Amino acid sequence: MITSRPSLPYRPLSGWCAALLLAACSSSTEPRPITQLPRALTSAEQTLITQSNGFAFSLFRAVDDRRPVADANTFISPLSASMALGMTMNGAAGSTLDAMRNTLEFSGMSMADADASYQSLIALLRGLDPSVDFQIANSIWYRQDFPFEQSFLQTGQQYFDAKIQGLDFDDPSAPGTINAWVNESTNGKIDKMIDKIDSQQVMFLLNAIYFKGSWQAEFDKARTSSQPFFLADGSTTPVELMHLPHDSVPAVATADYHAAELPYGGGAFAMDVVVPTEGKTLDDLIASMDSDAWQALLASFTTQTGDVYLPRFQLTWDGSLKDPLTALGMGIAFQGGAADFTGMSSTRGHELYISSVNQKTFVDVNEEGTEAAAVTSVGVSVTAYHEPLIRADRPFLFAIRERLSGTILFVGAMRRPGGE
Repeated sequence: MITSRPSLPYRPLSGWCAALLLAACSSSTEPRPITQLPRALTSAEQTLITQSNGFAFSLFRAVDDRRPVADANTFISPLSASMALGMTMNGAAGSTLDAMRNTLEFSGMSMADADASYQSLIALLRGLDPSVDFQIANSIWYRQDFPFEQSFLQTGQQYFDAKIQGLDFDDPSAPGTINAWVNESTNGKIDKMIDKIDSQQVMFLLNAIYFKGSWQAEFDKARTSSQPFFLADGSTTPVELMHLPHDSVPAVATADYHAAELPYGGGAFAMDVVVPTEGKTLDDLIASMDSDAWQALLASFTTQTGDVYLPRFQLTWDGSLKDPLTALGMGIAFQGGAADFTGMSSTRGHELYISSVNQKTFVDVNEEGTEAAAVTSVGVSVTAYHEPLIRADRPFLFAIRERLSGTILFVGAMRRPGGE
């Protein structure tokens, strides 16, 4: 995260902590202002969004708590993780389903309501702001000889608009096929998620999100200058600080933080920036933030006029979500022999488990706007998968014999099942 030195004098948006939400797309014409959704949200959609925002901060804290060094940046996409895990959850049953549902904070929703809400949310976000380049894509790739339920695959296609494709996972080209989809779905910002496919891996469920957009009020590059950035330990490092003079933006100041919102495009998407006040730390701020606190922050914005300063920066993040999700209560889904994914495979679902949940993200914040991308990959493995010793699905020779003497009693050639 990007933080500022708390003791600096407050101007609306002096210093910065890059917070959660993203982007929009440049346009040669003035974007049409968007002040309301094209339709009212259903009660199920409202529940999905509220609970997803709760999951967002829970997951963010769990990931940020595990950062490798104290001053490491963290940048994740909770929506991408929720989509990929939501697809996977359709294959879970019993206590595994309960654990995944509770972790995603969907405990009060049926799977039918959750699926329908994901479906309508995808459609809503894709078409919300014509001046925003927003892409969201899902896919399910599976080992083509494994007995997955067609109903599970069809659910992913129907509700998540997922690309469904069986592959020969033993073919060395299989990872490249999946990575080509990743590259295309993120406009080349993330080019690879799968390095290799192990013999026990039987499915990958992926979500990809891409944003690109221009600020409603762009920063003048001539005003960008090298300035000190004050680190948590009191030292400084240089940063290219962008400056937007005398702008009017939604902002709020409390005893705990200063916050403001910078809109993109027609105003449907924005970046919200929250800076701890003097005597508070970024860790304090993150620890206090949940869905209710976030909603209260947004509700307290009023339009204020002043100078806006924001660092120009790029960052990438690449990590496993397995430990954070386990800490949030989803551990059973990662335990081979305990997980229950009979919704994916009625015959072998008790052998399936989630072997990996990985995410990669990218963000570029500059004078023109923001470009960001994320991919989440859920890997599903089987506890003891082996290739069939023999698969008699083509013409074959067979014999019946007495084993001790070696005497062949019958010998035949099967060329057409059911024939004579």
